[in-house]
Amino acid sequence: MQNKRTVNKIIGFWVNSYRSDRKAFWLELVGFVFTVAASMYLAIHANAPDMTVVYPLSLVGVIAQVYASYRRGAAWVLLLTSYFVCINVFGFGRAMGWY
Repeated sequence: MQNKRTVNKIIGFWVNSYRSDRKAFWLELVGFVFTVAASMYLAIHANAPDMTVVYPLSLVGVIAQVYASYRRGAAWVLLLTSYFVCINVFGFGRAMGWY
């Protein structure tokens, strides 16, 4: 019985997130997918990762999260993900040899 309540709470959490701001919910999903893809690529190719692949994937993910956190009014998440945008842009430039 406890497991069913726990599952219902988890489902309720996701449904509430979706209902509270549908656009932010989908942006968060996009951010999650792209960030996980970048992380997975990095883990698989840990010996010699192509950072020109990792940074753009991660950048799409964090830009989506920046906008989602802005919509939700999540100030600290917005600050952190904005920092990640800057670091991804800088890292991509270094990977490309621009600076």
